[in-house]
Amino acid sequence: MKRRMINSLLGVVLVVVVVFCVPLALVEKQSIVSTAQDRVDAAAVRLLGLVENRLAAGEPVNQDRIGTQAIEGDYAEIVIPGQPQITIGDRPKGPLLSATETGPSGETVTVEQSRTDVNREIGDMLLLLGLAALLAVQAAVALAVWQARRLARPLTDLVETAERLGSGDPRPRDRRYGVPELDRVAEVLDASAERIGRMLTAERRLAADASHQLRTPLTALSMRLEEITALAHQPETVREEATIALQQVERLTDVVQRLLTNQRDTHGPTSAAGFELDEVVRQQREEWAAPMRGAGRSLVIEGLTGVVALGTPGTVSQVLATLIENSLMHGAGTVTLRVRPSGSSVVAEVQDEGPGVPPELGNRVFERAVSGRNSTGIGLAVARDLAEADGGRLELLSLRPPVFALFLNRPAAP
Repeated sequence: MKRRMINSLLGVVLVVVVVFCVPLALVEKQSIVSTAQDRVDAAAVRLLGLVENRLAAGEPVNQDRIGTQAIEGDYAEIVIPGQPQITIGDRPKGPLLSATETGPSGETVTVEQSRTDVNREIGDMLLLLGLAALLAVQAAVALAVWQARRLARPLTDLVETAERLGSGDPRPRDRRYGVPELDRVAEVLDASAERIGRMLTAERRLAADASHQLRTPLTALSMRLEEITALAHQPETVREEATIALQQVERLTDVVQRLLTNQRDTHGPTSAAGFELDEVVRQQREEWAAPMRGAGRSLVIEGLTGVVALGTPGTVSQVLATLIENSLMHGAGTVTLRVRPSGSSVVAEVQDEGPGVPPELGNRVFERAVSGRNSTGIGLAVARDLAEADGGRLELLSLRPPVFALFLNRPAAP
């Protein structure tokens, strides 16, 4: 492309130089020749006047008398009727410029001049035009090279940006080049890079959220299956544990579906339906009974019963499971799950007797990759996202003792 641009611009300049310099050279040449011819004509007129003045005064006209007078020209001839021809100077060789004037008494004066000086002046003029044309061509080449580089560099940058996008590096470059068309392409590539970056971030976030959120239900399910294996001789107990295991599998399916829904739908919470909060609380008590016993701790249920809340049971169950797991991993003592009213909402609080949340963290515990206990820092962030996507709200009410509260809307009274 650079070569094409240079050749194109150079061709245009050459055409302009030819179109401009050739007529100019012809005009200047004609001007130089005309000026020289005018000088010879003027010399002939002056010499004729000198001859006429001498004839009128009765003075002799000869080479000695006339030769002392300054004439413009290399050679002159004077012809007077009845007198010998008078010549002044040596007749030049080669091309000549000649002028002849005739007086009223029949006298004739002819002045001749060599074209050598005229040809030299024409040559100097042509040389000057040639140098000017050469400088113009050199300037055009330099301008063409600069312009080609100026236009080729943005294209090279755009190619590199496209290659980076293809290799999985979606960072926008935010470079502009002062060329509207190229700037538009750069803007489109930068916008595409931002979209690809958001998509990659969302995919990584989905993978991290799914792995984190599925870990606890899978662990609980594994424990249930171990209990089923150990209690194979007790059919009723096996049936009960298998039922709970099936419920956990259903919750796993709901968790995956909810994560995918939150990932794809960014238009805010969907319409939620009323559900019995007691059923979700009971499910949490049954699922966490074994892990709590294994850790030498207990889960206590307090507060209202028979409460109907707006939301998705699977999502609320997952948020409460995250809070209980957080208390089990980072807290101490008894874990309390309390249900209480709060205006038009119902609040499900999870509290333990541990050291609580460090003051320097505060509500930053809901940010991703923020943790005060060497954990992944994902669980609470995902729980808040799930709660907000379901139309609820997850808050930290107290640092010490730690109290996390899930606010759920209640159906309007009929």
